[in-house]
Amino acid sequence: MTVLEQPGAYRPTPPPGWQPRVDAAPLLPDAEPYRLLGTAAAADISPDLLIRLHRELVRGRRYNTQATALTRQGRLAVYPSSTGQEACQVAAGLVLEDRDWLFPSYRDTLAAVVRGLDPVDALTLLRGDWHSGYDPHTHRVAPLCTPLATQLPHAVGLAHAARLKGDDVVALALVGDGGTSEGDFHEALNFAAVWHAPVVFLVQNNGFAISVPLAKQTAAPSLAHKAVGYGMPGRLVDGNDAAAVHEVLAEAVRRARAGGGPTLVEAVTYRIEAHTNADDATRYRPDSEVEAWRAHDPIALLEEAMRDRHLLDDEGARAARESAERLAADLRTRMHQDPVLDPMALFEHVYADRTSQLREQAAQLRAELDAEAADAGKGE
Repeated sequence: MTVLEQPGAYRPTPPPGWQPRVDAAPLLPDAEPYRLLGTAAAADISPDLLIRLHRELVRGRRYNTQATALTRQGRLAVYPSSTGQEACQVAAGLVLEDRDWLFPSYRDTLAAVVRGLDPVDALTLLRGDWHSGYDPHTHRVAPLCTPLATQLPHAVGLAHAARLKGDDVVALALVGDGGTSEGDFHEALNFAAVWHAPVVFLVQNNGFAISVPLAKQTAAPSLAHKAVGYGMPGRLVDGNDAAAVHEVLAEAVRRARAGGGPTLVEAVTYRIEAHTNADDATRYRPDSEVEAWRAHDPIALLEEAMRDRHLLDDEGARAARESAERLAADLRTRMHQDPVLDPMALFEHVYADRTSQLREQAAQLRAELDAEAADAGKGE
């Protein structure tokens, strides 16, 4: 006999008046990813928005290919390409106001560039430098986050603090499908919902957490369904439909700014390139799968819709490519310039006041550098 089977044992059944705290129905995502391009609703999309999205998508694709080439040339230590995911990156970079904050993962350098960050500064961390390469407060872009999902609680904390201060600020946090398996993801969503924080979570579901497919990470109907368990809306969107991603994110940002609380958006997309330059994707996915997703390319989808509305012709497409080439050329030139490094900077920003050990180590390094300089002077 178990404890619960004993006479008079406590049985945790709800009282007769129990009701759900929140009606789950409005929080549920659509059964299929939301789309705009190729539907009747596409005719209502602002022409200016489509032109801007196209320009940034083309520049973003070229940015990805150039950064990948720089990695092969030894100018970057690593580069996690977002080729194929540019629609998510571009939309995330465009929907925020200047006062808002973007919290990127390591794969989201393009989103930071679209937001206005210098492309070289966006790649500085991946170059092996000791800091993020830019002032997060100036650009309202948090440092690129390599540990999975740890940027999400940071975004919630900033958004909650802004709300307490009365600041009209929204935080947009980006994460991959692999990051949703981390505890930080669940903690961030729970705090965001309980605190009613003005934060938007964008999950870029690109199919794989390095080599682990989504089916081996979760049994949920979709990642967007996870929102319901925390009491926030979940939205499911075609991540290769730039206009749809922009609309869904813009709506979530407006809702957060108006006091409606957080939203979880899952954008279904695909990582065309390998996880990083150190990964061999052919070991865990067939080429046929990649080719099938190439047929759903975000640039091709947008260009087809724009040509149907006479918003893009061959000359306009060429102008977009030329703009992208100028970006790539500038990036290539500046990234081939060797950085000037100061070894003593190793001791900066460790503690507000250096410990005795750090002072001792700094003095030792300074002595070694002075000795090397003196020896080099004698050789001349």
